[in-house]
Amino acid sequence: MKSTNRTMLAVLLASFITVAAHAAEQPYPSRPIRIIVPFAPGAATDIIARLLGQKMTEAWGQPVVVDNRGGAGGNLGMGLAAQAAGDGHTILFVSSSLMVNPGLYKKIPYDPYTSFIPISNLSASPHVFYTHPSVPAKSLSELINLVKNDPKKYSVATPGIGTVPHLSAYLLAIDAKLDLVTVPYGGGGPSLVAVLGNQVPIGCQAIPPVTPHLQAGRLRAHALTSAQRSPIAPDVPTMAELGFKGQESETITGMLVPAGTPAAIVKKLYAEAARGMALPDVKQRVLDMGADVIVSSPQEFTAQIKREITRWSKVIKDANIPAN
Repeated sequence: MKSTNRTMLAVLLASFITVAAHAAEQPYPSRPIRIIVPFAPGAATDIIARLLGQKMTEAWGQPVVVDNRGGAGGNLGMGLAAQAAGDGHTILFVSSSLMVNPGLYKKIPYDPYTSFIPISNLSASPHVFYTHPSVPAKSLSELINLVKNDPKKYSVATPGIGTVPHLSAYLLAIDAKLDLVTVPYGGGGPSLVAVLGNQVPIGCQAIPPVTPHLQAGRLRAHALTSAQRSPIAPDVPTMAELGFKGQESETITGMLVPAGTPAAIVKKLYAEAARGMALPDVKQRVLDMGADVIVSSPQEFTAQIKREITRWSKVIKDANIPAN
């Protein structure tokens, strides 16, 4: 009798283990995926997140929903993602503020080294200094003279404190000795709308969302922060060409997941990101916006994050930009 009980117990235990193992191995994704974008809709990060999210939906049959959580230079959304479960059903898309904010803020709601697992730097784009067409300046030098002659009349819109365009505008003001007030918005979309509506005469942000307005004549470009001219705006000179050395910068679109996400899911997400970004329609859309397709490996992106945090922290310190 005792032997029979032991046999039955062993069978039940084996069945339980089998069921548990099957549950643990259920396919990923098993439910809708949320992509957190820590900026308002319309910025390059948001556009690329939506492009790739749609391809994930088509490939996996699960809805992929973009959740825009702008505020505090991206800290609000990044902090929210850092608290999410590491099960692959929350994905974070970031800009370069991930690497800037550690040197700009006294306290941030995430650890850039341990709160996330980097998947890939998907793309990168230079910043552009641009103006509303009503501004009577056809070049950066003319714009600088206008600001010097009437500083109270001119200010520059940026996607927010902690973004690289904000630092680019700050560095231009320092190098050109301008009394130029920066007006930070809650993302690239709102800052772009502010200049389009002539609420703020000057703007600085990543070029992708600005490109169609430049081509339509609704905005005028004056300079790029790239090392070389962009194919999307070949007539726009670089800052270095105009005499401003060392101001090369770019805004990336990076993809990460919360810490604790299983390696198998990280691998699957990277493979899907690489596949999606290589699709002709996605690649062409990104290039048309003025961004370059990168798709670095998780290891390469991890190294880039560490390198860029060191770089931007030094820039912030050397420029005497006060911590927030």
